[in-house]
Amino acid sequence: METKIYNKGGKESGKISLPETVFAQSWNGDLVHQVLHAITANTRAGTADTKGRAEVRGGGKKPWKQKGTGRARHGSSRSPIWKGGGVTHGPLAEKNYKQKVNKKMSAKALATVLSAKFRDGEVLFVDSLALGKVPKTSDAAEMVQAFAGIKGFEKLAKARKPKAMMLIPSIDKTASQSFRNIPQITLGLVKDVNTFDLLNHQYVIVVDPELSIANLEKRCAFNK
Repeated sequence: METKIYNKGGKESGKISLPETVFAQSWNGDLVHQVLHAITANTRAGTADTKGRAEVRGGGKKPWKQKGTGRARHGSSRSPIWKGGGVTHGPLAEKNYKQKVNKKMSAKALATVLSAKFRDGEVLFVDSLALGKVPKTSDAAEMVQAFAGIKGFEKLAKARKPKAMMLIPSIDKTASQSFRNIPQITLGLVKDVNTFDLLNHQYVIVVDPELSIANLEKRCAFNK
């Protein structure tokens, strides 16, 4: 498997061979759904909390006497059937939403999504950002417009929400500061990307393909 590599000006600069374990996996919707559901569940804060009748304030005095009023008997105005009363079987903060997914499943789901995006022509390989030592948003904006000139990536030009996940092999402060005000791009490290990140963006831009693909190949090694 070979694909084109582009420079920051959007011009073809070479080719690179891609590992089939990362970019040639067949689609497995059940696996992707399970891993995606686990990722979103593991990010839930679980802060919802309600008070039962023993915790809600007030209701210490019996609303009216037991007999003789013609009304139904009540022992507390904080009963769950009263307005302002406690909640029956409501959500509690100690509930744990976390789900366990083994490493091989996560690795294969990541490879499955990368393969699907590559087949759809939504993965772009860029040899280098070459931004220098001084961060400049204008340089980053020009780069995005250059990428939008490549066939299949036209939607990058006028997007106002994150449209592409740009993966870099290591921390780059200049790149981070240059792209942080570019609405179309979400910058991330190859070692941290997950299935949710990829599915939350239409495009994937892989910077420094040799290093990045080697890292992805390690992360997607689900047969070991």
